[in-house]
Amino acid sequence: MNRPVTIGGITAPDTELTRKAADLIKKVHNISMQHHLHRSWWFSDFIGIRRGLKYDREALYLASVLHDLGLTQEFSREARFEVDGADAASEFLLANAYPEKKAELVWDAIALHSSAGIADRKAPEIALLHFGAHVDVFGLRLEEITPSLVDDTLALYPRLGMKAAFQEAVAEVTRKKPHHALGTGLVDIGRRHVHGFDCPNVCDLIDAAPFES
Repeated sequence: MNRPVTIGGITAPDTELTRKAADLIKKVHNISMQHHLHRSWWFSDFIGIRRGLKYDREALYLASVLHDLGLTQEFSREARFEVDGADAASEFLLANAYPEKKAELVWDAIALHSSAGIADRKAPEIALLHFGAHVDVFGLRLEEITPSLVDDTLALYPRLGMKAAFQEAVAEVTRKKPHHALGTGLVDIGRRHVHGFDCPNVCDLIDAAPFES
């Protein structure tokens, strides 16, 4: 049996369910995205510890490693990718006898993880997933994490072309569901990476509303 992962004296949750979640992402994500998910967990937890927050570490771990299921072929459905991922994670957790209330918390964290200005005002588990994922994608709040912890995390979970891999994964769902890009950062991904991408302009939608003014 693999030993629990420890970085800087901090040990990740190690339960039957966390191991099942880690096994699931190995099946559906490439190695670059797997490492992104694990780094998101560690960065989330580092910030939570530094801020002295009280939160369910197992719930945060589960939300972190499962938060991009909606970017995979296996779990991409009809909603925006964050909601697809939240639905898939909730189904997985409930099928493994995870408490419904906690599954709802994980659902909220995943569904809101890209929602700047909203997620950070919610429960710690929700805010911390938002923080951790954005540390890894954009470098936001990186200054809250000790450089040695960042280095140790990158040594254990190297980026392996993360910038290109992440944009490719998001571009794929944008290619399939361009209508969900409206009002999100997927518009930028679509314009740069999806040939023939087109998305309504919000101003045009307002002007086309069925009212005189």
